[in-house]
Amino acid sequence: MFKKILIANRGEIALRIIRACKELGIKTVAVHSTADAHSLHVRFADQSVCIGPPKSADSYLHVPSIISAAEITDSEAIHPGYGFLAENASFAEVCNSAGIKFIGPSPDSIKLMGDKAKARETAQKAGVPILPGSPGVITEEADALSLARELGFPVIIKAVAGGGGKGMRVVFEEPEFASAFVMAQSEALAAFGNADVYVEKYITQPRHIEVQVMADEKGNVVSLGERECSIQRRHQKLIEEAPSVVVDGPLRKRMGDMAVALARAVKYRNAGTIEFLMDEDRSFYFMEMNTRIQVEHPVTELVTGVDLVKEQIRVASGMPLSFTQDQVTVRGHSIECRVNAEDPVKFTPSPGTITAYNPPGGPGVRVDTAAYTQYVIPPFYDSMIAKLIVYADTRDEAIMRMKRALDEFIIEGVKTTIPLHKRILAEEDFQTGNISTKFMERYYNPQQ
Repeated sequence: MFKKILIANRGEIALRIIRACKELGIKTVAVHSTADAHSLHVRFADQSVCIGPPKSADSYLHVPSIISAAEITDSEAIHPGYGFLAENASFAEVCNSAGIKFIGPSPDSIKLMGDKAKARETAQKAGVPILPGSPGVITEEADALSLARELGFPVIIKAVAGGGGKGMRVVFEEPEFASAFVMAQSEALAAFGNADVYVEKYITQPRHIEVQVMADEKGNVVSLGERECSIQRRHQKLIEEAPSVVVDGPLRKRMGDMAVALARAVKYRNAGTIEFLMDEDRSFYFMEMNTRIQVEHPVTELVTGVDLVKEQIRVASGMPLSFTQDQVTVRGHSIECRVNAEDPVKFTPSPGTITAYNPPGGPGVRVDTAAYTQYVIPPFYDSMIAKLIVYADTRDEAIMRMKRALDEFIIEGVKTTIPLHKRILAEEDFQTGNISTKFMERYYNPQQ
């Protein structure tokens, strides 16, 4: 087991990793920008190193500073969390070259799954269903249009190196295609430095279902059930839950087997997530693989009883998985609401000082956060303040528990998305599980 780990991240995920390390008896090193000097991850780590000014490019994304911090503190491993450098294959390679263990998959796996076209091809070879579409990158507008006609509208144009909804355009009718194709390429180039795109058939009312996998360095791969992530706005998730109301035992096993097959095909290790789109007839199709721990990992932890972050650290140290597939059982129901520092109507960021802070508590309530009274939310990073997670025996009970917890959650001084979450949970279609990625388009009216 490692003796000291550096956490190359900030906020709640950095604090989450520190807690896991403390319970494993591992010393921790926090890195921080000048804007985060008074953050809780800095306070609760055993050591801290300032790695630069507020701008991410000069601090949390500045690889030489992070590696130097690891070297001067004698850190044996680096946990990247999610975001920032978590899915950066070059960073993983630099860690390896410096003799520092990267707590995550191999650089080759990150590269392969980070290229959406190659990931589709790999999934297909592994027997995982994919949406009909181009076999790889498609560069010419005429070829793309010809394929779109063959697939039948609507279609979706996606950036090969995409993520977070960038470089993505849905086209419902042929006259819109040419401009959408150019826009997708342009946005992909601006966002990722890579203009390559591909074309897929578009499902109009899909569910976003993802399967958590964990793999050790001895070839063992296990799935830990699915998460329902359909409540999202502009491809950004708002509410996640486990399990999904539309996935029964046989379907869970089939999806899990597919996810494990893909992980094996790329010789995957550590925590990863296979994301699927599900049609109204419960047919599912591979979308992408996230080669890191997910923001929504707590809901899986609560329904399986597995501490995913501890497991990440254990397998990275060379230990085998602490459980087998037969030992994974999904019990009860868990829901997570992402509480962001945003205007709940306009969705504009709301940085500033938290003047009052009262997190909810009681049975079955978990709050993952790094916020506190008088904490200053900087304008430089992601707007998430906290993840509010509840667990109960049934989905109906979990919804009622989440409503209660949201009522107790007091954050003053900045605007938050708590009112929005209350509205969503009050909708009958949410309560009955009649949801899709189009839920917010159906129910959210900016004028209300």
